[in-house]
Amino acid sequence: MAAAATRLQDIAAERFGWDELRPGQLEPMQALLDDRDALVVMATGYGKSAVYQLPAVLRPGLTVVVSPLIALQADQVENLNDTLGEERAFAINSAARSAEETAAWQAIDSGTATFAFLSPEQLAKDVVVDRLAAAEVSLFVVDEAHCVSSWGHDFRPDYLRLDGAVRRLGRPPVLALTATASTPVQHEIIERLGLTDPRVSVRGFDRANLELGVNWHRSDEDKRRAVTDMVAELAGPGLLYVATRKDTERYAAELAERGLRTAAYHAGMKAADRHSTHERFLDDELDVVAATSAFGMGIDKPNVRFVVHADIPDSLDSYYQEIGRAGRDDEPAVAILHYRPEDLGLRRFFNARKPHEDDVRKVFAAVQKADGPLRPKKVAGLAELSTRKVTGLLNLLADSGSLRTGRKGFEALDDITPGAAVKAALAEAVSREHIEQSRLEYARSYAETPNCRRELLIGYFGEDFAGPCGNCDNCTGADDAEGERDSVINLDGPLAAAREEQAEQEAAPPDAGAAGQADDHFPLQAAVVHAEWGPGTVMSHEDDRITVFFEQEGYKTLARELIAGTDILRPAESA
Repeated sequence: MAAAATRLQDIAAERFGWDELRPGQLEPMQALLDDRDALVVMATGYGKSAVYQLPAVLRPGLTVVVSPLIALQADQVENLNDTLGEERAFAINSAARSAEETAAWQAIDSGTATFAFLSPEQLAKDVVVDRLAAAEVSLFVVDEAHCVSSWGHDFRPDYLRLDGAVRRLGRPPVLALTATASTPVQHEIIERLGLTDPRVSVRGFDRANLELGVNWHRSDEDKRRAVTDMVAELAGPGLLYVATRKDTERYAAELAERGLRTAAYHAGMKAADRHSTHERFLDDELDVVAATSAFGMGIDKPNVRFVVHADIPDSLDSYYQEIGRAGRDDEPAVAILHYRPEDLGLRRFFNARKPHEDDVRKVFAAVQKADGPLRPKKVAGLAELSTRKVTGLLNLLADSGSLRTGRKGFEALDDITPGAAVKAALAEAVSREHIEQSRLEYARSYAETPNCRRELLIGYFGEDFAGPCGNCDNCTGADDAEGERDSVINLDGPLAAAREEQAEQEAAPPDAGAAGQADDHFPLQAAVVHAEWGPGTVMSHEDDRITVFFEQEGYKTLARELIAGTDILRPAESA
């Protein structure tokens, strides 16, 4: 092990010019060299790519890297070839010219390629997987691995088929990489990608240069005015995230009237317009982009000075990913959420995505009547529904145990009736909705907490951090109240009342019995079992309560006095 660590350090210095590796990088590298799977959850800019680049140089054979963004693939290929001093990295995707794709396959077939970057859609093609299988694939890397989670807006159905592709490639070690995955999402990644006893490394979530804050508002009109005023005054470039496509256009127009170079961005725009906005932002031709959550994955722009949210996001997974686009140059940046409790209603509406029973029945019937496995596009034609909708329903039926998936598509289980399949799928949809709503409630807890925001945010991802952090509005509120600091954070209204309540709690003598007992039995990230809600994971502690994620119900907050001395919640090993 020591010898492997020394070799990795030497390669890092000699080939990549890195004087030292960061905490959390070395352990998964060593796991990969020992033919073990790994899951790496690291904040953007911390160095996730290094975790596969160094072992790939040391391992003989081809490293396959799955990446959902063609532009990001091109950057990685260019950087690797510049670093290694020869053409060892290649990309195979829909944007590659015929000559480029031919050169890539020649290098793979001849064994001179070290890295092959592909989109998940490419690996859904039998001909591509068969050709890769003929090569010696020694490492399989899944970048942006959170795309495997059906909860998030970045969900990519083709990611669900990667486990099958890995097995067809001879089951090399698998490395899953992501910059945003709470403990439950980490478990989902491990399960859906079929990782075996992976080495899990969660690091880098304490972005100390980011100033965190929340502004409370009483009315929508006040909030909109405050958002526009703040963004107009902040030093850019920056990002303004909003909940709806209409608001991207509205805020972009209002900020343009203030003299800023602005653009809107949402998934309903033409691809050419989205690409233009993306490139102009990267080239410092825009001061601010007003965008929905569709903007940002894969953006590597170091000098973003602020990320402002005009609306509460659907989860802390989304929020952390979006604010992580600020301050990548390690210089000070701000991340501000404008919050109205009434805005939660819009997010709850977005999360209420119950499928129509007739659609579920049509999709299952199409698969059940087929002579063999069917791909989503074929099922969509038979059911007369969109391919996107059908893909989601097929995955729902598979997750609820009515369909099985293979290299050629979906098949119905022999002993499942249509009625039972529909019932199971709808029950699974209800469970997912519960989880979605609970994730929103956790985002709400971030907005409403009177305690250190950084401690809550970092703890959500399973990394220990003890506040106060000294760089969020709650930790620096005293300075603001005394007028010692000129801040963009609004400390009036409900937040001030919450701070008063916190001060009263801190002044009171602690209840050592209940709190101590709960922490002793239920430390952070501990596996637990609830009498009604089943298995779960402890996510956070507060003064008089703990928050647990339950696999079927989502996030639940439990009073310490309720669980102390009872069997309602027990450590998993004693259940």
